[in-house]
Amino acid sequence: MRINQVNEIKEFLSQTIKESLGPDFSHLDAYSLIIKPPKFENGHFCFACFTLSKSLGQKPHDIAKDLAEKISATKSSQITEVTNLGPYLNFKLNLSSFELLKSIKNLDFFRKECFLDSKKTMFEYSQPNTHKELHVGHMRNLCLGNAIVNIFRHAGIETLSATYPGDVGTHVAKVLWYLKKNPELKAPETRKGAWLGTIYAKSHELLESERGGDKEEENRLELTNILKELKKGEGEYFERWKETKEWSIQQMKEIYQWADVEFDHWFFESEVDSASLNLVDEYLEKGLFIEDQGAVGIRFDEEKLGFFLLRKSDGNGLYSTKDLELARRKFQEFNIEENIYIVDSRQSLHFQQVFKTLEKMGFENAKYCSHLSYAFVELPDGAMSSRKGNIIPLQTLLDEMTLTITKRYLEKYRGQWSDEEIAFTAKNIADGAIKYGMCKIDSQKKIVFDMDEWLKLDGNSGPYLQYSYARSLSILKKVEGIDFESADLSLLTHELEQKIIVEMSLFHDVVQESVLKKTPHVLCNYLYNLCQSFNSYYAQVNISKSSDELKKSRAYFVNTFSIYLKESISLLGIKCPKRM
Repeated sequence: MRINQVNEIKEFLSQTIKESLGPDFSHLDAYSLIIKPPKFENGHFCFACFTLSKSLGQKPHDIAKDLAEKISATKSSQITEVTNLGPYLNFKLNLSSFELLKSIKNLDFFRKECFLDSKKTMFEYSQPNTHKELHVGHMRNLCLGNAIVNIFRHAGIETLSATYPGDVGTHVAKVLWYLKKNPELKAPETRKGAWLGTIYAKSHELLESERGGDKEEENRLELTNILKELKKGEGEYFERWKETKEWSIQQMKEIYQWADVEFDHWFFESEVDSASLNLVDEYLEKGLFIEDQGAVGIRFDEEKLGFFLLRKSDGNGLYSTKDLELARRKFQEFNIEENIYIVDSRQSLHFQQVFKTLEKMGFENAKYCSHLSYAFVELPDGAMSSRKGNIIPLQTLLDEMTLTITKRYLEKYRGQWSDEEIAFTAKNIADGAIKYGMCKIDSQKKIVFDMDEWLKLDGNSGPYLQYSYARSLSILKKVEGIDFESADLSLLTHELEQKIIVEMSLFHDVVQESVLKKTPHVLCNYLYNLCQSFNSYYAQVNISKSSDELKKSRAYFVNTFSIYLKESISLLGIKCPKRM
């Protein structure tokens, strides 16, 4: 993808540098080298001259000095000072001469496409299994995928989102087997999907307790027969599967609705089960796959990827089998050009084997398939496991977080705020805490979930960003009625005002970096630092006591910041309550 140079200030500076260097130098080369100085007092932006040394035959320090003299001589009204500090060219600017704040305020700033060309991309994320309970660990995948999709779309990239629930397999057979053996069990009236998760844990515990005993072989045959009946599409177990599957799907939809996540398409494992087995037969006949004691797979000895099992000896397929057919359907039915799977890092070998198998099958689009891995979420005392039942059920967590937020922060407003606003605000703070907590860490690093840390209003958290927004609105309320549309923006000379304006100008650079790295943690860190600067500004500057003209300018500035933060944080899927 080619980066579109949409930073108004950096575009101006790159053109200025180009004009000083002459016709043989492209401003495109300068644009990417314009960055923030390590110290704000050095300037608003700086340009490193190292890369020019070879082509110009001069030392970087001499190039910077020469450029500073040439640019200073132009007497530009937009540049107040240009100096060299060693090999760096430092610029101080008349920030009010740019359209930045006005374009943020009227939202034109957010309508710019960050890339000149891109591929139609499908992200597959959130692949929960039916008949299991969704837990806090599932939220990293959901939040990560949703944020990346939002960022890609904001950057102007045609992006599709897909979810792929696992609705067939041994875990389903275990639940149906256990329900058959315990006919007295009755599902609750609500949250039936979560209830199935407890049944799964019980079935696994029972099967493990009977392993090595007289019933082990009997149990194995029963589970195999259940899977065969599901594949056949008729019978007692098949009818029970259809009923219980809907309970799980309803659980998923409730969580997605709570998190305000929508998918363009839902794939199900059961939809590709038969077709994937036909693929195995086809390529077994072609000689690409091999059969060993009734099982079918492909060897990757040369690639050191081991043996990739595609059909078990009992005739049933696996995740691997279905992934082959699913990849084919994605490209043929949706005309995508890139296919990205967001799945945890424990599946890295699996996807290497899938992509290599597709390549060996002659699937031309195999090279456009990639695995975006992430480390999993742990509890303070270790990893979670649905089989063992040591999880934090997601719906239980959401209830607990909402209650904690209400008691800790919002109950004091009861009577002043409506019950509806308190409930709405608590929900949004919980949502922001989870999404930001799941996105702020580099995806390759594991997360240890700590609810108290994630709910802090004074730490690196979602509620801190939301509180910064609410604080900006509270400032504006104190100067309510002031007409700031005609404000003189040249009065915004406070160092923190200047610093925040420069930071806001870098939004598209951050979006571009987030796209190229396929991670939202870059955006999270950027927004956290920006909010820190704004809260320092709040502590140092009393807008209400400013002179009339300066008050108008600062009200305009704070209003623009509030718009900016609301729009920026929405890429993480987070909404901002108006008051907290």
